[in-house]
Amino acid sequence: MIVEEALVQELKTKHTQAQAFEVLVNTYKERLYWQIRGIVLNHDDADDVLQNTFIKIYKNIDGFKGDSQLFSWMYRIATNEALSFIKQRAKMQGITDVDYQEKLVSNLHADVFFDGDEIQLKLQQAIATLPEKQKLVFNMKYFQELKYEEISKILDTSVGGLKASYHLAVKKVEQYLKTD
Repeated sequence: MIVEEALVQELKTKHTQAQAFEVLVNTYKERLYWQIRGIVLNHDDADDVLQNTFIKIYKNIDGFKGDSQLFSWMYRIATNEALSFIKQRAKMQGITDVDYQEKLVSNLHADVFFDGDEIQLKLQQAIATLPEKQKLVFNMKYFQELKYEEISKILDTSVGGLKASYHLAVKKVEQYLKTD
């Protein structure tokens, strides 16, 4: 178990920065990857966004004030990078973010890294229909099993609002899954 405060200090100190960053990457890469993958759905895209996330973390670590946990701060960066990636790709293709998400879900069958069955595919299709905030809350709560307090810090929103968003998301997913 790493101590975040010590790691942050090592990341901000030039002679310990490289080694500390390696510890940071090895400690958090899998969790951040799955957060990103839940948004962009594609393995290769998730790897690209993860790399961009770590670059942004490295470049901005001096700006980390410690007002939140390092983990929450990095999750926020990863989430924003993934959402920006979706918006950018949608814009390049001249379609909406929602249409791009639906396209990603329809391409999951061809993704060799997607090991889900038909039920998983149907669940991903249902999640793709959710509004952005509900989608984020659903993924963090359902797949990553984060506590509302953690999600609150990552998304900078109230716990009550998150509970309402999650409840609505669950109802919409259930409804979607019943329609076939």
